[in-house]
Amino acid sequence: MNSPVVRIGTRGSPLALWQANETRRRLGAAHPELAPDDAIEIVVIRTSGDKLQQGALTDVGGKGLFTKEIEEAMLEGSIDIAVHSMKDVPTWFPEGLMIDCFLPREDPRDALIAPTFGSIADLPSGITVGTASLRRKALLLHRRPDLKVVPLRGNVDTRLGKVTAGEVDATFLALAGLIRLRRDDVGATAIAADEMLPAVCQGIVGIERRTDDERVAALLAPLNDTETTNRAAAERTLLAGLDGSCRTPIAALADISGNDMHFRAAIVRPDGSELIETERRGAVADAAVMGNDAADELRGKAGKGFFDE
Repeated sequence: MNSPVVRIGTRGSPLALWQANETRRRLGAAHPELAPDDAIEIVVIRTSGDKLQQGALTDVGGKGLFTKEIEEAMLEGSIDIAVHSMKDVPTWFPEGLMIDCFLPREDPRDALIAPTFGSIADLPSGITVGTASLRRKALLLHRRPDLKVVPLRGNVDTRLGKVTAGEVDATFLALAGLIRLRRDDVGATAIAADEMLPAVCQGIVGIERRTDDERVAALLAPLNDTETTNRAAAERTLLAGLDGSCRTPIAALADISGNDMHFRAAIVRPDGSELIETERRGAVADAAVMGNDAADELRGKAGKGFFDE
């Protein structure tokens, strides 16, 4: 058996493995030498975020929990690339690593999982909604302060199981994950972005590599989707400008039509008591400028104390 040409590092959840296998499929399609089954190896790495299943991410370390061990493996040379859900990736990278390859974005909206209810407005007062997302909790409580929101972590099947078992009455999942896993059996209701603005880069898969690895850079280049790259630039620039982490409810969505971008962003107090929104329209080429400008506006409107809760 030949040694693999590319080793892909990934978490072990069904969705993470789908993303890794999709990356392998695209690499094989773009490069005939990577088409054989043994040309690309998928290496499953258990991260701190996978090990710590209790409590909110804000209490156990934030976004970097899902990337730390994978990035360490790449710096050590035991893997060549890492495949990430970009909504889990901090805005900074360890020295020597970068992401400049994004797969085409899937539907970025949130999905409501509530067996007998078809919208947020339909949810009965006082029911229990489970989510570990500070953003989803804050946006939900802003619209429905009469609901009870409790922490709920785990992969897609774990969270769906909690609803089925009646441990919570409803939950939210990323629609992109349900589409990728072909889970059209769960009765999900897509929530319009006007009602619940998505997480930064929700639905985007990013591929991380070593900055000095020109061989891998050349292999990844054909996989990069330009539109997704521009949408990510606006959203992640906003996140960086707000010093975003899992402690701050931040939402954003960049939409593109031709050469024009419509960018929406929002910050929310964790208890949902205050929502501050902004939007921009401009040229796609100014994506990062729009993200930075929106961050400055939101930070100015928020004032002292908003990001310290």
